[in-house]
Amino acid sequence: MSAPTTHVADEEFGSDGRRRRTLWTTAALLVFVLAIVVAGFWADGTAGVTSLDDRRQAPSPDAWFGTDWLGRDVFARTLVGLRLSLFVGVVAATASALIAITLAAASAVFGRWVSAVVNWLVDLFLALPHLVLLILIAFALGGGTKAVVIAVALTHWPTLTRVLQAQARVVVSSDYVALSRGFGRSRRFIMARHVVRHLVPHFVVGLVLLFPHAILHEAALSFLGLGVDPSRPAIGILLSESMRYLSSGMWWLAVLPGLCLLLLVKSVDSIGDNLRRLTDPRSHHL
Repeated sequence: MSAPTTHVADEEFGSDGRRRRTLWTTAALLVFVLAIVVAGFWADGTAGVTSLDDRRQAPSPDAWFGTDWLGRDVFARTLVGLRLSLFVGVVAATASALIAITLAAASAVFGRWVSAVVNWLVDLFLALPHLVLLILIAFALGGGTKAVVIAVALTHWPTLTRVLQAQARVVVSSDYVALSRGFGRSRRFIMARHVVRHLVPHFVVGLVLLFPHAILHEAALSFLGLGVDPSRPAIGILLSESMRYLSSGMWWLAVLPGLCLLLLVKSVDSIGDNLRRLTDPRSHHL
């Protein structure tokens, strides 16, 4: 009789250990992302400083990522660009996630017609080519940081809406929502106090998982010239400008900022994946 008990105890201990490791990993990644923000502020003053005597230097202890054709420190410009990418990612992903949770909750609470309209909008946006829609919106708004934020926010909510819709339907069909209706509570009350509150954990995880897509699409739009102001050292702009100098051997202008962008995207994506595991009660196999 003792063997099954011991097995269950070992399994629970292993699960707790994996959860602790997940927590530590998430905390370390958050510290890394915050360090990028702080370093970006620190490097803001030197990112635009030119030194014609130090042009086209390869990576060295004095200039970790080398210098560009104007003698500017590529490492400082990369840090500032990553900070800008994080800012655009936070604002755009938050706006997109808010659209998703609002539509999902409304479609579950306000009846068949609202649900049909939301489903039609989701199908419409999912049917359109994603990058083409991003480019069209950014171009129509004239480019710039504001246009990028709006374009990303308006194109990243459909998939999260589908996920939140499924969770919202479960809440609406629950007994406590039926009791709330029996007490005469309005649909707005049920939506705000029951549905939205239940969706908050899924909303947070979806919000974090939207970050990598928002960051990459901001870089893509900036690379195409429809993103942030070209005078600002965004990662997409750094990569776009470096294309003219790769043939002359200045590989560090594109490779190092690009690797930093991928590292940042992977870190944020890992944070979202770890949060999903921590908030999912069925994740006993972390």
